[in-house]
Amino acid sequence: MPPEHAERAPAPAGRAPGTWWGRLHGAGPVIGLVLLCLAGTALNGDFATLDNALNVLTRTAFIGIIAVGMCFVIISGGIDLSVGSMAALIAGCMILVMNGAAQAIASPVAVVAVGMAVALALGAAFGLAHGLLITKGRIEPFIVTLGTLGIFRAYLTYFAGGGAITLDNALADLYSPVYYGSLLGVPIPVWIFALVALAGGFILNRTAYGRYVQAIGSNEQVARYAAVDVDRVKILTYMLLGLCVGIATLLYVPRLGSASPTTGLLWELEAIAAVIVGGTALKGGAGSITGTLVGAVLLSVISNILNLTSIISVYLNAAVQGFVIIVVAFLQRGRR
Repeated sequence: MPPEHAERAPAPAGRAPGTWWGRLHGAGPVIGLVLLCLAGTALNGDFATLDNALNVLTRTAFIGIIAVGMCFVIISGGIDLSVGSMAALIAGCMILVMNGAAQAIASPVAVVAVGMAVALALGAAFGLAHGLLITKGRIEPFIVTLGTLGIFRAYLTYFAGGGAITLDNALADLYSPVYYGSLLGVPIPVWIFALVALAGGFILNRTAYGRYVQAIGSNEQVARYAAVDVDRVKILTYMLLGLCVGIATLLYVPRLGSASPTTGLLWELEAIAAVIVGGTALKGGAGSITGTLVGAVLLSVISNILNLTSIISVYLNAAVQGFVIIVVAFLQRGRR
């Protein structure tokens, strides 16, 4: 059997989980989020309103769902730089299929269902391709996903003829409640984000597969000696991330009803940032879905504060996220 709690790697002196520093370090993302919310409230009175909170959570849903899948990949010791381009290509293909199916299928609801199925199937297929290239092809995850980053976006640009692929108006009206609708006053994307996070937390913490993912990220060689099918677990992990990208795309398409070469730009940066800000170790073996959820919300709050105030230009949002990644990586340098 693999090590049951691989994240329990020896901690640096003075940072053991039981020490006050270890507890403070573990609660860092939550403390940071609370401090940011206090700062946002002080800087702009519109920040601490229910409408703004729901707006932040709705915008967090896309990146948050992808970050849940990315959390599994990073805990296993991998990385995926292509999720933004993957989402763009899935969105483009989904719209093309739905527009084409509308000519052959009388029921618009069935057409939307076909489009959703295509998005999930493509996400799983792209994840399968990544997993096979990394495990069977023995290519580093960084190289594989850097290559597909360019491939996915180039194909979308080709299909769109350099412009945009737009969903048929009748289908767009039927599909729009998936993003703009709400249940019990909470937007649909927030509900789906919560369900994906709950499922991710259960899989990571309560299943053998989740323990295998952590064991592989902690020490792949030891996991192999413990009879863990490392290649199979890695392939499933990349497929899981692909499915999460497909789900996020399902929510994104009804928002704008189109896909263009700029769709999903820098989503990979935001997803990776959410995971590591949430406390997941960059070298794998340790991490949590709860931390990832907090990290995703924290980054959205930063963006929201930039939009509501004039402290820093909104055009520097990506720069702020880049600085956050570097600072968190610096603070994690003592972890494995």
